Amino acid sequence: MLDLYDKIAECVAFVQTKWDGTPKAGIILGTGLGPLVEQIDVEATIDYSEIPHFPQSTALSHKGRLVCGKLNGLPVMAMEGRLHMYEGYPLKLITLPVRVMKAMGADLLVVSNACGGLNPNYQCGDIMLIEDQINLMGDNPLIGINDDRLGPRFPDMCEPYTLSLVDRALAVARREDIVAHKGVFVAVAGPNLETRAEYRFLRAIGADVVGMSTVPEVIVAVHASMRVIGFSVITDMCLPDALKPADVNEIVAIANEAAPRLTKLVIGVLADEN
Repeated sequence: MLDLYDKIAECVAFVQTKWDGTPKAGIILGTGLGPLVEQIDVEATIDYSEIPHFPQSTALSHKGRLVCGKLNGLPVMAMEGRLHMYEGYPLKLITLPVRVMKAMGADLLVVSNACGGLNPNYQCGDIMLIEDQINLMGDNPLIGINDDRLGPRFPDMCEPYTLSLVDRALAVARREDIVAHKGVFVAVAGPNLETRAEYRFLRAIGADVVGMSTVPEVIVAVHASMRVIGFSVITDMCLPDALKPADVNEIVAIANEAAPRLTKLVIGVLADEN
């Protein structure tokens, strides 16, 4: 059986048969946030089903393909559709694409997600820059024997999101007149949404938003010594005393409506990487 390092090498070898570029940044696009791909000068599009060892994306609105090309001249690899724990995949497999991005040459990871707002000062459609995270998924992609070729046994998480990039994104938001907060993202396994009591608990422990992704990818990115910038689009409010049933179609619509603003922020942050 191949170990993780060998699986990464096989993925890289395959992608390089379709695209000869060297990405500067890897981008993970969450629910409803695929329109950023329209800004990429696409040089190759690869379905996950073609790539050795890649799982298939089954989540709503996730196309499940790797888009390679240039974003305003910067070479990038973008995941048009991410993978989730609730789809039944182990975290080592969910985070494999991040390992491949790193092995291809990317030293920066851009992550985005749709999330529920816990902070009463937020509103649907707002964007939050993630400055810290809480892992309540009950698992960790680094559990098991550590391969020192991929990263250290005990990666330090004092700054999982690169704070200079957070500041850069907030400056772009001010310049573009975009409502943007910075706060804490908590990840849960899903796929059910939380109860009123769980929302109270999550807020009490310091979370501003809640979602079912992102944290595993960021842990692996830190393990691989990548810089990270994270964006959360608040698509529904999770206020225990004013809770109403979530509408998945409405969530996707709000994420789509926020996509142009998110695109401006991502492009603005990456502009200084050229």
